[in-house]
Amino acid sequence: MTQQEIDAIINTIRTIPEGQNELARTLLKAAADSLSLDKVAALTGTHIDKQSQNGLILKFTEKEILKMPKTFRQEFRIQGCTTHIRRRPCGKNTFNYEIRYRRNGYNVSASAKSVEEAKEKFIVKLLEAEKRGPNKANGIPSVFGAFADYYFQKFYIRRVAETTYKNTLNRYNNHVKPFFGDLRIKSITSLMCQDLVDDLDAEGKHKTADEVYCLLNTIFRMAIKHGLITVNPIDIVFHKKHQTEHGSALSKTEEALLLSETQGTPYQLMFAVGLYTGMRPNEYQSARIEGDFIISINSKRKNGKVQYKKIPISPMLAPYVANVTELKFYVPNRIREKFHSVFPDRKLYDLRTTFYTRCCECSVADVARDEFVGHSHGALGDAYMDLSDEFLIKEGQKLNY
Repeated sequence: MTQQEIDAIINTIRTIPEGQNELARTLLKAAADSLSLDKVAALTGTHIDKQSQNGLILKFTEKEILKMPKTFRQEFRIQGCTTHIRRRPCGKNTFNYEIRYRRNGYNVSASAKSVEEAKEKFIVKLLEAEKRGPNKANGIPSVFGAFADYYFQKFYIRRVAETTYKNTLNRYNNHVKPFFGDLRIKSITSLMCQDLVDDLDAEGKHKTADEVYCLLNTIFRMAIKHGLITVNPIDIVFHKKHQTEHGSALSKTEEALLLSETQGTPYQLMFAVGLYTGMRPNEYQSARIEGDFIISINSKRKNGKVQYKKIPISPMLAPYVANVTELKFYVPNRIREKFHSVFPDRKLYDLRTTFYTRCCECSVADVARDEFVGHSHGALGDAYMDLSDEFLIKEGQKLNY
């Protein structure tokens, strides 16, 4: 039976008045549908999809699969060389066939007035999809790992300092990506998020649990704004933020011990600069001597803006930098190891806390102290305040104890 004959039967069905000979009408419709599907099956190898009244499963031949890009060949063979096809009326006596493939982050669709033509178009669309890459819908990745990378590279990197970006990326790669990386965002549940946070807490990684919780919240909120999901799965996750343990200042006796224990080594100058400038450990590498000042990059400035800060060489620091023209620091982790060999229970960041404390004890002006440590003066202060070198040097001279 030809397709035209099948279409004629369907048109005949449409002419039967409602309520008249309903049983005959139902049987005739079923027969027509069966003939239509049988005809398609005979020509193309399709069969009825029992889950949908107008859905079919389309089977591709090995010859057709060989025309597909390599990305999809294995997939189609594993799935039994099948995909979905829909048959829809597109005119009085004509139909349209749409082939769909929605798996593994791909969303490929092709349609035509015949199955064979739809197949040809579908294979072309697969070639185009392979070039675009997986896991994308409307240019936005729908798999968690790919979307997170997209967010970090397109948006997050512009908002934070370079060191913050690197630290966040390391945290994501170590703790979040292995857990969610291959899952589609919309398939991630609140329970999955709860399990991840609970696992970190159970391991005693409370600060990491806080950071991962915030990171997941940010990524899911961005996914909502991109239309990938409608609710944030982290919203109902229970997490009690843990109390942050702040550092403490070294005593003056401990200051002297640190410098005496490293006398005759390059570490003494590194620790002296850390103690008497209050720089963050990740700012050491950019430090240089310029006249009466130590200049370094302020690592907490965002939006890609590079800002330098100037710390005057105080009477406490002067003896250690006499005749020194260039500052050379080891990487922070190596400096930490040496610091812990002297003070096993302290943090290298305590040197910054010590400097801030000494500024307060020596009555250094608040604006000068904030300038030294790289704190913001507020929007108005940052816009209109420009402290002179003479003022900064004068305040730096107070650090003499």
